[in-house]
Amino acid sequence: MTDGAKIRVLIADDEVMIRSALAALLRLEGDIDVIAECSDGEHAVAEAERLKPDICLLDLEMPGLDGVEVAERLRRTISARCVIVTRHARPGVLRRALTAGVAGFLPKSRDAGEVAAVIRQVAAGARFIDPEIAADALSDERCPLTNRELDVLRLGSNGETTAQIARALSLAPGTVRNHISTVLSKLSVETRQQAVLMARERGWI
Repeated sequence: MTDGAKIRVLIADDEVMIRSALAALLRLEGDIDVIAECSDGEHAVAEAERLKPDICLLDLEMPGLDGVEVAERLRRTISARCVIVTRHARPGVLRRALTAGVAGFLPKSRDAGEVAAVIRQVAAGARFIDPEIAADALSDERCPLTNRELDVLRLGSNGETTAQIARALSLAPGTVRNHISTVLSKLSVETRQQAVLMARERGWI
């Protein structure tokens, strides 16, 4: 980005009112140019690779690819820096985001002026992590699952069957079912999908 040039920003959020309002407010900033508004993760990846923005402002929870997954993909293809915004700022998600190379992480409770300030900071090469989220991450609980239990969850995170997980891990289907049962008990949830969601939110998988 050259001196005097506007910071070119792509916004991705599946909530139309929030996305449109934020885009309108950011366009009032003299040094920010919102060049694209996307409604889901796949659209965000396609538009970012086409337009090559300076900053991608990504909602965490979107249909298809979430914000962190979008950041992971874009890191391999373009030089845009990614900022994640989320209504539910779980510490584990922060760890996932940092691993994906995300340069900014803040809750949706921040106003447009604060978001603009973060965009400028990240565009200048710095990193911004919301202080409250960072503090929570430092005190987050340890994972109660074994490495094998995490393997089972990770391999079944996209709806794979017990038989598919068993083949991938060279285990008997019954052994996989036992691992899943233990995971559900340890995490106090009722379904494998809930266990996967919890593990992702806490940065275990």
